[in-house]
Amino acid sequence: MNHAQLTALGRALRVLGEHGEALSADTPDARLHEVRADLRRALDLLEDTVTTAPPSTRCAEHPTGPVDESAPDLCLLCETRRRAARRAEFNGPAPQARPADPAPSRYGVRGDRPQPQQRWLPELWNGQAWQLCGTPRRDRREAELFVKAQLRAPHPAMAYRVVHEFTDYEVLRIWGTPVRVDIEPMGNL
Repeated sequence: MNHAQLTALGRALRVLGEHGEALSADTPDARLHEVRADLRRALDLLEDTVTTAPPSTRCAEHPTGPVDESAPDLCLLCETRRRAARRAEFNGPAPQARPADPAPSRYGVRGDRPQPQQRWLPELWNGQAWQLCGTPRRDRREAELFVKAQLRAPHPAMAYRVVHEFTDYEVLRIWGTPVRVDIEPMGNL
């Protein structure tokens, strides 16, 4: 916005302010038409002044950046940066880059390969199949405590189990007896 546009827009808005102060219940229609003409003039000046797209986020750094509905400022770029910082708090700092080997291997170096992930998955028997019933845990004891709490809930499932996920799956323990239940009443007659 250049100085001339700024001055003209300010003058038009001040005129509208004066119209607003002068309005009353007995304002004649001619005066209202004058207010409408001044309002249109101010809107036209504003239309000529604004050259960018309306902001899609509430972020001052990326006002027209990509949108993430779950972010407080709707900015996907800033939310990605915040998530990486939160992950770094739990996982520790990112590994430092090593100098390149003189003859890199086709298959990489052991340090380049990701470490295997180890998780414990709490599952419940829903009468037909095992289904995940909670967040996968990084600690077996924590997963077993979660299942024990589920058993004390008002409406526990027929059976629970904890599955160890480590490149492959291994059932560690089952609480209860999983019995296949027909979902149709009266045996599907």
